Amino acid sequence: MELLLSSAIGMLTAAGVYLILRRRSFAVVLGMTMLSYAINLFLFSTGRLVVNAPPILRDGATAYTDPLPQALVLTAIVISFGMTAVVVMMALGAFLEGGDDRVDMPRADRLPADSLSGNRMSGDGDA
Repeated sequence: MELLLSSAIGMLTAAGVYLILRRRSFAVVLGMTMLSYAINLFLFSTGRLVVNAPPILRDGATAYTDPLPQALVLTAIVISFGMTAVVVMMALGAFLEGGDDRVDMPRADRLPADSLSGNRMSGDGDA
């Protein structure tokens, strides 16, 4: 069971990092969502994998699950939902403004190649 959970966390993390490095904002949003799922699984697994055990200590309970990771996961779910909503709204605004969901700078806004090499100041002196 631990091998399955750890491989799922690793796969979600790898897919999330791969998607975050893409040039499309939709892929970045999906990558952040996958990373938040991986973090939630990791936090949940820190409370030990126990089957049919109560999350709180009761009288007569011989085994119990730590309730702190469960509370952390619930908090992380709310935070990741809010973060995803903000990033989706930013991506939607960029799409409506630019007409494309690419995250690189448009060619018209880039500096010319000669200004990058330092030739910009080497003119005849007409300023």
